[in-house]
This record gives sequence, C-alpha cells and structure tokens, in this order.
Amino acid sequence: MTQRDDVDAIVEQWRRERTDMHPEPMAVFGRIYRLARLVGDRQEKVYAAWGLSRGEFDVLATLRRSGRPYTLAPKALAASLMLTSGGMTGRLDRLERAGLVRRTPDPADRRGLQVTLTDAGRRAAEEAVDAGLAVQRDLLAALPAADRDRLADLLRDLLAAAEAGD
Repeated sequence: MTQRDDVDAIVEQWRRERTDMHPEPMAVFGRIYRLARLVGDRQEKVYAAWGLSRGEFDVLATLRRSGRPYTLAPKALAASLMLTSGGMTGRLDRLERAGLVRRTPDPADRRGLQVTLTDAGRRAAEEAVDAGLAVQRDLLAALPAADRDRLADLLRDLLAAAEAGD
C-alpha cells in the first residue's frame, strides 16, 4: 500500500469540513504543485554551482538547444520562456556581465539584436543541464521505468487539456 502524505490529510480535512465538496482534484494538483516546488528548489541549488538562477539557466539552455550557432533574437527567447521583454532584458544583462552570452546587432534587422552563447555560456549550459538531469533521474528512480513512461504520458495529456482551455 502507498504511504499516506500531507496531501491526503488536506483532502480528508476538506471532505470532513465540506461534505458537499468533491476535493479529489486536490490530490493530483496538490502533489504536482509540491513536487514542482521541491524539484525547482533542488534545481536552483544545482544551478547555483555555476552562479546561475533557474531563470538564467533557462536562457542558456534555450540558446544551447536551439543548435548552432546558439543564437536567437531576444524576442524569440522571451516567447520561448514566456517572459516580458523587461524580464528578458534583466536576465540578458546579468548573463552578459558574467560573460555567458553576447548581444550583437542583427544583420538582417538594423533595429534588432541577436543573443549568442559564448563558449563559457555553452559549457555552463551543458554542465548545468547534466547536473540538473541527474537530480531529476535520482527522483524518478523511485518509480519503475514503465510507471515513469506512463506518468509522462498522463501529464502530457493533462497539459494538453489545460492548454486547450486557454
């Protein structure tokens, strides 16, 4: 039998206090929220070894996974990371000061810029993603491989349903 957790207690309290309520969704989303927070905190600690916040890592990782020449327009980066232009500018300022990205004029648009990973930024992105994946693998090791695959499929379906509702 699976061990009970704090989320079970919360659902039971609501059932007791509000017999008209059906709090079963809390059992799913309460665990998703808690898991996201716990994993996010662990990832943040891992990225700190490279002097990066999670948001700064996300910028480097987005540039790295875009492929050579590891260059994107700030607008494309912001869209990919669901950030405002102001939020993106702050991250880029910090990353540029750290020597991890370089902003240059866009040769195709005189008013535009391009953001490119430096060699140091590429190394930081690759090392940090490997370390972050190790944390995720360790956590997922608690589940058999078939359950991990099934969980990924279920979460994909749930995410698609949520996105379709927007």
